[in-house]
Amino acid sequence: MAPITKDELEEMIEELSKYKGRATELISVYIPAGQNIHTVSGQLEAEKGTAKNIKSTSTRKNVTDALEKLTRHLKDFKKTPETGLAIFSGNVSKVEGQTDLQLWDLEPPMPLKVRMYRCDKEFVLEPLREMMEIQEVFGLVVMDRKEATIGILEGKRVEMLQHMTSGIPSKVRAGGQSSQRFHRITEGLTKDFYKRIAEEVKKIFFENTKLKGIIVGGPVPTKDEWIDGQYLTTKLREKIIGVIDVGDTDESGLKELVGKSQEILSQQDIIYEKKLLEKFFDTLGGKESMVVYDYKNVKDALEKGAVATLILSKKLDKEKTKELQKLANNISSKIEIVSTDTEEGEQFWNMTKGIGAILRFEI
Repeated sequence: MAPITKDELEEMIEELSKYKGRATELISVYIPAGQNIHTVSGQLEAEKGTAKNIKSTSTRKNVTDALEKLTRHLKDFKKTPETGLAIFSGNVSKVEGQTDLQLWDLEPPMPLKVRMYRCDKEFVLEPLREMMEIQEVFGLVVMDRKEATIGILEGKRVEMLQHMTSGIPSKVRAGGQSSQRFHRITEGLTKDFYKRIAEEVKKIFFENTKLKGIIVGGPVPTKDEWIDGQYLTTKLREKIIGVIDVGDTDESGLKELVGKSQEILSQQDIIYEKKLLEKFFDTLGGKESMVVYDYKNVKDALEKGAVATLILSKKLDKEKTKELQKLANNISSKIEIVSTDTEEGEQFWNMTKGIGAILRFEI
């Protein structure tokens, strides 16, 4: 079993969302990456006993049968797949009194973070829909001289990854210490804390290929001291896309930071799209042989394995999009979907009818 692509995930969501149970009898199970699959299997066995208390005979039978199918299926796994596992089972027959017991399973395209067992009138698909929204991740840092919290924003989900405290004493000096000496001590401890924060940020984010930017929050002037003091590596400092004033520096501060950064975040997609299409047009103008556009030429280039980056407009019809994406996935091409909200996006649509590619080699 291997992780499915985002396109396959979208198709799976579309299919599963069509089914409705007559009662709360459709089962959704989410097993996060790293979870012991045998533990989950044992829990589902226990749910069979609970299902015996369901009053409706047909609902009881449908839930019990679905659980039985699920537990049998889990026995085929020695361990949880690398990105986790989502399984759905239930009687999806549209005819009352008839049985059409089905099971679907998938290894998602990115690690599952949620653990769930749910019996409902429809399959629970929100965790999968959230994955469809995640194009990139943003690093979050909130800090002052006393504490720092590091987190990540994936789609709409904020996760705290590390919380640190400095141990710097309060402004009340120990008996007999001069003001200047106390100041020197606290300044030294502050610089040590800033270094620790930078080391932790590097450990968490430096090799994250999906990291699109870092947003730093905190009171004035602490966060500015940390950034201006060049504690971060050049690569990570260049990733900072916003510096925001926030009051809290704990987990709630991460959420406050995201709330105050919506305009910055919304602009990132536009900036990325502009740069991508500028590269397409610059290549077209400077080295025309390394770019192709329109359906026929791009399809031919994909079939020859020549496409490095496939660029498709959101306005393109769904069938052509799916066909070209499938060909691109077959040759491990990068796939970029662009809007017509920018001048460059509109120009791309008008010129190429929404289909273009940057090539690996001339054809």
